[in-house]
Amino acid sequence: MGRTVVVLGGGISGLAASYHLSRAPCPPKVVLVEGSERLGGWIRSVRGPDGAVFELGPRGIRPAGVLGARTLLMVSELGLDSEVLPVRGDHAAAQNRFLYVGGALHALPSGIRGLLRPSPPFSKPLFWAGLKELTTPRGKDPDETVHSFAQRRLGPEVASLAMDSLCRGVFAGNSRELSIRSCFPSLFQAEQTHRSILLGLLLGAGRVPQPDSALIRQARAERWSQWSLRGGLETLPQALNTHLTSRGVSVLRGQPVCGLSLQAEGCWKVSLGDSNLEADHIISAIPASVLSKLLPAEAAPLAHALSTITAVSVAVVNLQYRGARLPVQGFGHLVPSSEDPGILGIVYDSVAFPEQDGSPPGLRLTVMLGGSWLRTLEARGSVLSQELFQKEAEKAAATQLGLKEPPSHCLVHLHKNCIPQYTLGHWQKLESATQFLAAQKLPLTLAGASYEGVAVNDCIESGRQAAARVLGTEPKS
Repeated sequence: MGRTVVVLGGGISGLAASYHLSRAPCPPKVVLVEGSERLGGWIRSVRGPDGAVFELGPRGIRPAGVLGARTLLMVSELGLDSEVLPVRGDHAAAQNRFLYVGGALHALPSGIRGLLRPSPPFSKPLFWAGLKELTTPRGKDPDETVHSFAQRRLGPEVASLAMDSLCRGVFAGNSRELSIRSCFPSLFQAEQTHRSILLGLLLGAGRVPQPDSALIRQARAERWSQWSLRGGLETLPQALNTHLTSRGVSVLRGQPVCGLSLQAEGCWKVSLGDSNLEADHIISAIPASVLSKLLPAEAAPLAHALSTITAVSVAVVNLQYRGARLPVQGFGHLVPSSEDPGILGIVYDSVAFPEQDGSPPGLRLTVMLGGSWLRTLEARGSVLSQELFQKEAEKAAATQLGLKEPPSHCLVHLHKNCIPQYTLGHWQKLESATQFLAAQKLPLTLAGASYEGVAVNDCIESGRQAAARVLGTEPKS
């Protein structure tokens, strides 16, 4: 090809884009540029003194759907099958999830029987919410907040307890600000196509051809709800880095990009402080707001659209307890904003992945803090100390799970601006960016969590699609 493609950002999206570019039949020259000294972005795994694995970011990946299958295929191609730790469908972490409401843990109902029974904290069986959903007409607006959509279709309790908690668990965001169309596109599309979420989910979006491998077949047969890797999820970006290096990809770390400029011949100059790179095409897998500050003056309309895609911070507190037991067994619990504005939820890491508990095994939990509480502290310019987050996390573990003894090990990390917020009208920002890139024929492709999904699978898929666009192998819609 003789082309040079520069990929900005060594998180999982940039790594995936570089991976798919490097595996093309006639691959371009690929240069991956990462501003920090490590790859993997928010995926980071740390070992404790006893060998226990603590995840500072994502801790499990869902195998469901086409995207889940594509990630598992990549895992197999990287030779990581023997490292996979699955959570099978019959496991407590797959079957039990909880809400913490009114000072108590409540199991979320599952199965038909669960929908027919009274299920606190909801005042009536969720069957009635389903009946309301089936008889509610289709919405007419091109977008709607998650809260408004859920309240209209499922009632105020589901909106203020379940969907509020879900938005906090996935986006660390506010359901009254987030967009249903962009945050939960399958629910939005189900209503648009079938007039009902339930009918849409039952009838599905049609069969999409799925990749196939022994690992994918195993995940389907055993109904995995999620999976991790024995040494932690950071094993995946580390394996990608090794693979890229073996394929001749140049990986530059500790090289923050200072600016991008267009040359007369239509290629890019990428400024790296004391050196420059030339690129025929750029894939940007850095946050939209960061890219907006690097773009040249002639891309001002694009920079403006990208600058409006904001992100929120999350504090992650990993706790380990010796000789402690949880009051329930499951994946974890979420906390609605009405219950606690600062605690988003607690993940019971030891239930899903006991293999990572270390020796002797200790109980591992992760407390997520954020929401309006953290935003208020940030806005006030308060001191965001590790002690503050540890104290709040230990208090939540004591109050919500009865773990009164101090933890034997604790890690505190504040991830600033780590989760993009797809607020109402996010789709218009993406449309505006796409139209500008097409009209100006800019050799720039966008990837990463700022655009169409914050989960690991979404980020990997965005990298794959970006590579396909650059290579011209993207299927025509």
